[in-house]
Formats: sequence, C-alpha cells, structure tokens
Amino acid sequence: MKNQNNFLKIMIFIGVISAFAFNAKKGKPEFTSRKTKFNTGWNFHLNDSIKDQDTINKNTTWRTLNLPHDWSIEGEFDEKSPAGYGGGALNGGLGWYKKTFKIPLENKEKITTIVFDGVYRNSQVWINGHYLGKRPNGFIGFQYDLSPYLNYGDKINELIVKVDNSKQPNSRWYSGSGIFRNVWLQTTDKLHVEQWGTYVTTSKVTSKSATVHLETTIKNQYAASKSATILTTIFKNDTKVASVTQNIPIAANANQVLNQEIIVKNPILWSIEKPELYTTITTIVINNTIVDEYKTTFGIRNFKFDLDKGFILNGKQVKIKGVCMHHDLGPLGSAINTRAIERQLEILKGMGVNGIRTSHNPPAPELLDLCDKMGFIVMDEAFDMWKKAKTKYDYSQYWDQWHAKDLQDQILRDRNHPSIFIWSIGNEIPEQWSEEGVIIAKELSAIVKKLDTTRLVTAAMNPAVNMNIDEITLQFEKSKTYFNALATSGALDIIGYNYAHQTFEYHQENFPNVPFIATETTSALETRGHYEFPSDTIKVWPVRWDLPFTTGNADYTVSAFDQVRAPWGSTHEATWKVIKKYDFLAGMYIWTGFDYIGEPTPYEWPSISSYFGIVDLAGFPKDVYYMYQSEWTDKTVLHLFPHWNWKEGQNVDVWAYYNNADAVELFLNGKSVGVRSKKGDDLHVIWSIPFQAGTLKAVSRKNGKIVMETEIKTAKTPALLKLTADRNTINADGNDLSFVTVAILDANGVLVPNANNEIEFSLKGNGKIIGVCSGDPVSHESYKGTKHTALNGKCLVVIQAGDQAGKLELTASAKGLQSSTTTITIK
Repeated sequence: MKNQNNFLKIMIFIGVISAFAFNAKKGKPEFTSRKTKFNTGWNFHLNDSIKDQDTINKNTTWRTLNLPHDWSIEGEFDEKSPAGYGGGALNGGLGWYKKTFKIPLENKEKITTIVFDGVYRNSQVWINGHYLGKRPNGFIGFQYDLSPYLNYGDKINELIVKVDNSKQPNSRWYSGSGIFRNVWLQTTDKLHVEQWGTYVTTSKVTSKSATVHLETTIKNQYAASKSATILTTIFKNDTKVASVTQNIPIAANANQVLNQEIIVKNPILWSIEKPELYTTITTIVINNTIVDEYKTTFGIRNFKFDLDKGFILNGKQVKIKGVCMHHDLGPLGSAINTRAIERQLEILKGMGVNGIRTSHNPPAPELLDLCDKMGFIVMDEAFDMWKKAKTKYDYSQYWDQWHAKDLQDQILRDRNHPSIFIWSIGNEIPEQWSEEGVIIAKELSAIVKKLDTTRLVTAAMNPAVNMNIDEITLQFEKSKTYFNALATSGALDIIGYNYAHQTFEYHQENFPNVPFIATETTSALETRGHYEFPSDTIKVWPVRWDLPFTTGNADYTVSAFDQVRAPWGSTHEATWKVIKKYDFLAGMYIWTGFDYIGEPTPYEWPSISSYFGIVDLAGFPKDVYYMYQSEWTDKTVLHLFPHWNWKEGQNVDVWAYYNNADAVELFLNGKSVGVRSKKGDDLHVIWSIPFQAGTLKAVSRKNGKIVMETEIKTAKTPALLKLTADRNTINADGNDLSFVTVAILDANGVLVPNANNEIEFSLKGNGKIIGVCSGDPVSHESYKGTKHTALNGKCLVVIQAGDQAGKLELTASAKGLQSSTTTITIK
C-alpha cells in the first residue's frame, strides 16, 4: 500500500510538471507573477518647513497621487535654493507618503513584501505603526517583509514612508525627491526564490551550442525543513528550449543554493543589432503543488576586451559608441516612466549610439530592461563619491555603514542583464590619487567579483594619466605624464579615462597589459538653434574658476556649431577622430547623450540645466547629432545648417554633415556656390557666403550621381502652429505617453528658427498634460504648467493617457498665430 501511495505521488508530480511543459510547448508559458504594481492611490504631504516637527498627525493635509512621483520638479526654480545650481535650483524638503490597503485572508500563511525600486532619499518605512527600516541611498532598490505586522481580510493596513531630502546640497546634479521609481507588492509562499535570487551565465558559446549555468537561491521561511523539486525551463519567444529538474532538501528558516546546467542547442546570440533574449522560469514544487515561479531574462553572448582589437562581441570587433546619461527625464523630472526612457533610447539609437553609461548611480530597472531589448552596451555605475565628499550632505556621510550593502544589492539586482558589460565602481573619486583609494577600490572590486566573475571592473578616472597640457592649443606633453594611484593599483580590469583624449593614443605604452575604455569624453556645449561666426574658432566656455581664455554670451546662449568646449574637454569631432583611428581603443561614452537638469555650465544663475547634451531637454536633436549619425550609422545623411534667416549681406558659415557620397554641392537660390569634399579625417564641410534671402540647397553625389538633396528656406513672420505626435495611439494604462512637438511656422509652412512665442495648451478627454519644455537651459518656466515659451521655433508637450479608452484632443494656441489641434487615440 505504501509503494502504491508513493507511485501515485510520483504520477501526480509528473502530471504537474508535464502540464506546465505541455502548456509551454503550445505557446506562451503559463506564468503568474509574484508581484503587482503598488503605485496607485497614495496620499502625499510635503512639509514645507524643515523647522516644523517631522511627525504627522490628524491635522496633516494630504493630496492623492500615483507613483512614481518627484515633488521637486513640481516646484519653482529658485536662485536661492539650498540645492544650488548643481541641483537644478529646485528645492528638496521632507515628504510623507501614505497608502491604505487590504490583504486577502487566504494570504495569511504567505509572505507579503513591499518592494521599492528607488526612493530619493533617506527613506524610512512603517507598516501599521511598526518601523521597518531606513535606506539612505536614493538609487538602489530594497524590500521589507510586511507579513508579521499585517491585518488580513477586511481590516485596513496603513503603510507610511518618510522621505528626507531636506539637507542640501547632496548631489552634484538634479536628483529629484520622493518615491520616484516603481513600488511593488509581492506575495510568495514561505518557500520561494530569494529576492534577486537567480544568477545566469553562459559559457562554451558557439553557433551549435551554449552552456547555461543557473545558480538559484531558494529561501525556506517555514519552521520545518522541506523537500522540494526545482524545475528550471528556458524559453525563447515563448517556446520551450530546454529544462532541468532537481530534488533538494531545504532546512527550516534557511537558504539553499542550487546549481544547474542546461545545454542550449543552436543558440541565437544577443548582439546590438539583434538583441535576442531568453527567459528562464524557475518552478518550485512541494507535494505535487507549484508553490513558486520566478522569471529571469538573460541573453547568450560571449565577449572580451582585447588589448589590440578593443571590444569583441560574439567574435566580432565592435567599437563602443556610447553616451553618458543622468537619470532625469527632462520635463518629467526623476519620476520614472518606461515610455519616456524608451523614447530617449530610440532617439539615441537613431543617432547610432550603441552604449549607455548610467552616470553616476544605479539606474532604474526599466532602463536596463530596455537596453536588453534594444541592444546597448551598458556600463553600470555605482558611486559618484566614496568617503570623501563632493557636496556637503552627499552619500559620503553614509559610506562606512552602507557602501558594501548598496554595491552588493546593485550587482545582485543587475547581473543577469545581457546589456551590461562593465561595472564602474566610481566616478572621478578624490581618493584616486592616494593609497586610501587603492584600498577602497580593491574592496569594491572584490565585492563585485564575488558576485559576478563574467564582467570587467573599471572606475571613471579624471584622468588615469595626468598630463601637462596647454588649455588653448590642447597640446599634450607626453614626457610629463604620470599616473594616479588607482590606475596602477591592479584593482581595475580596464582603465577608464574621463577626458584626456590627447593621451589615448599612448594607452598601450602607458598600460600595456590593461584594456582601454573612455568612460567620459568631450563635454562640448551647444544651445539648440543658436549660431555664432566664425564657426571654426574653438572657444572655452567660462566656468567656476578663472581661465586664461574664456568666452560667453550675456544671454547664456552657446553656439551650436561644434566649436565650444569646457576647459577639461574637447569638441565632439576632436575626440571621435582619436577613438575612430585606433583599434585598441574599445570605445567611448560621451558627456552627454541628453541635456539634464542641474550641473549647468556656466555654473551660475540663470542657467538651470546642462548644455552638454547632443539632444536637448525636450528631446530635440542638436546639429552635432547628425555628425554622429553620418559616422555611426549606415543611413544616408546630408544635414545642412545653420538656419537661413540672417541680415542681408551678412557673411554666414554653412556646414554640412554627410556620408555615402564623394562631395556636396551648395546652391543659393539656384546658383552654385561651390563643391566641397571632406579631406583627411574631416567630419564636415564648410562654405562661407554672404546671406541672401531665399533657398539654400545641398546636393551630395557619389561617382557623379545624386545621393541625397536637402534644402533650407528663409522663413517669414510666424503665422501658425503645427502639432506632431511621436505616437498617435497610446495605451489606456494610466502611464503611456505621447510626446507632441510644436513647431512655429510661417504662412508657407517653413519653420521660423528665431520664434520664441509663448504657447498655451488645452486637452480634452481622459488624459492629462504632464510636461512642457522647450529645451532652453535658462528657462525658469515650470515644466508642469499648461503654457511654455518656445525656443528657436520649437516646444514640446507631453500627454499621459488615462485608464480608459477614448480620444484625446490637444490644442495649442499662441497670440497672433493660427492654433493647431491634434487627436490622440487611447486604446
């Protein structure tokens, strides 16, 4: 009888596993997520005075909102803000969040946790009056077990989160304030895969097979030991690829690490051109019942950093063409939105970017998910400072207690992402010049290597090689080179250079046994649509300290020709020419892909955002975008600038970026003004001609045949507005966005390049306006209003869908101009 019972149990178990596998073969695997978004229906209170008590009481006023939320972006730009200009001149403060909710009675024997993807900063959490803990770091995710303190059934639970961003300045750039990333409620059996409990690596990767190693941490919170069966199944495009099953005993209140290995035949490799992804689902079975399922996305690829050939991905040499990105989303502030990140990455991908550096902190998980799907080479960065402070109240004051935990959590959270190829343990760390820095770096590197042995560790050093350099001529005296302590310590697997492009060609001589990566380059500045002549004179923009050669404008505009740089950096063309020339230079990350709030250069009022971006705050490309597009993509490019509205007879420099052609001919009102072709390592061609109103036309040719034509026309008086949505249909999920560009046109439909009209917006339907922006670094207009002043003919308005299907009708109007209306469908 006993044998019969055992036989029946085995057959039932086989039935459970077979059913899972059968459903998987039919198509999409049946999978129930352990966590659900916990973003709606929160109450928020901002303590306007840090002198007030930081407690809440029955008289506290609350407003209802949904997360993610950044309260700083809702405020006014303030010249006297404690955050300073580095913080975007927007205030922090002390905020409180509260949410009430119920937990079903059937979950009483389960584990319920609250998961925060990021809270800036110094968050403290209570559930039903019980204190759960504090997390100073605003950029790393964390969770708390709510189970011991929950009410079940019809009884209400109250969750309270205190967020203290009142001590300023604590960041060198705009941080935002609040629960600015997603929150999740997670329900699991007492036997489950631990948080970030899977580690997937691939080895022996060929076109015929790949070995997938899976290390899974199983957590048993039962008071008794358990015997479980672990089924791990790999899927590709919802089709089962392979699986492995293992029976394990797990002691009471203990963790068990399980190692499994699966051979994937004929693997489809992850690459930047085709970022193919696999999914593994870990299924835990007890007594013939599935008690937990845990999904992990990964990619199969092999790579190395070669001393002579740079970065090699799947056996192919790939130049890393990357950009540095801060975490803010322009007019949306730091409140994370997946579509907003996706739009940024789409714009960068269109330029030819294949790499993202998460400067200078752990990114939102959604960014990494998108980089996996879209094909980017990610440098995942941990810290902007170690023990030595850069601002008065920054993370350095928590370093001793928290750095090991924060770094460990970052690696555990992110290590399965196939887009990540480099870990950066610090950016421009003051300790890099001392033995103290060497000790810290070795500790940090050891933490990383304990948790992930598959990727290289670097630090962004400013620079690895110190040098004697003439600020005007940028001439580097190699004989006076010396190295910082960190670069020569052996703690780093790859030498990270911030700037110092004059030293790049000597890398193999300076560091013969360590690969190269340019962690941060360029720092050129532009105001979109603003031009100064002569265009080929390199200028150094003024900064906080006096320099022998500076130039600037009273209105804080910067020429959009590639001619203005910060004193520590270079023009875009100068750095790319060096990186392009040498195979051993693996690639670079440009400062920056997009403009960002805070850290303005010049570092003074009225500037409130950077000028460094290749794309402005609104998401409008600057002209240099097309230089990279002509160099980094196969797309045929012929970009002509500046605009063609000048004083009659004024001498105007005209530039063209082009590719796939031998030369470009320029015509003014139908008459040729010359043919130009790039010589040597030139990246653009130039004409200098007197202005005459009309049409400027460029024609590129190859072997005498026309490749592409483009033209610019003189605009007349502003007459009308034109609305263009990036997507006319969006999802009714309460989060999806449509980014609508507003162009100011003359009566003939020509963009008016110097039009700066104030534009008002109105919206009908189940949605709302959540952002307005022109990309102007000195504009102090709120990003959260319903009106905004255009910059050089353009403005942006961001529309968010409601949670019901229907139509949205957006109207833009301006005094003296014909208004415009567009319709967006929500489905």
